[in-house]
Amino acid sequence: MLKMNRRRAIILMFLVLGQTLRAQSVSLDSLVSQESAAVLKRGENITRFQAKNLSAALIPQDRYIQDLTNRKIGELNPSFFVEILSAYRKPSAGAWTAGERADIFNQTLALSSLAELQYYSISRGRMHTFFETSTVVSGPDGKTPRPDPGYTEPPGELTIYARQKDMTFGDNVYRYDYYALPDSLIYVQENLTDMKYGIVTAIGKNKLCSVIAIYDAGEYLLMYVASMAKVSSLPGMNNRIGGSFTNRAQAILTWFSGRVDRVFTPTE
Repeated sequence: MLKMNRRRAIILMFLVLGQTLRAQSVSLDSLVSQESAAVLKRGENITRFQAKNLSAALIPQDRYIQDLTNRKIGELNPSFFVEILSAYRKPSAGAWTAGERADIFNQTLALSSLAELQYYSISRGRMHTFFETSTVVSGPDGKTPRPDPGYTEPPGELTIYARQKDMTFGDNVYRYDYYALPDSLIYVQENLTDMKYGIVTAIGKNKLCSVIAIYDAGEYLLMYVASMAKVSSLPGMNNRIGGSFTNRAQAILTWFSGRVDRVFTPTE
């Protein structure tokens, strides 16, 4: 019995030590360049738009997200690639708690709250509604609505479907794949239906992909958004849609920051 208790004590000691080292090893400065970290700490976002020689230039120093994003670029061969880095400063420093991690994960699942989200439309020269409606559905057919899911412990992998009426590209069904890792939460959005601009198919099914990663970086949450699409070969369509998706990606960051506020500064 004494030998068993000693073994358990040693295992517990290594587990605690491992958690301590993990929390100390992940920081904003270890995930991005020194120059990027300085900009982010000033409260500014970093945005990059590419329409040729595409590469993930702003991607965090994390092999998982690098492999995932580069694989998506290779599979899609996109017409454009948008990246944004943003840092959310927590009310207090230190690694997120298990409860905060679960709450943040659930906020990313709150897809119904995307309804009526606004972004700046370049073609219209004003703010415009992104999604008129946004509803989780039972499957890729998009027929049966479901409430936003929620978990007390984020599953390692999860797939959900959503039907979202885009005020520019029509009523579409998307697949959202979620990955919950100890220091990060990642989700990938891909379209399962043709996205039309008027009567024209602007982006075919499975030709749009957005990767969103949220990292616990001690004093901050680091947020990385990569959005890419293979656009139909129509004159002027590439640049117009590319510019639109840059502003849409920024709108998603604004939406997420508002959802995170609910975790760290909850209201009654």
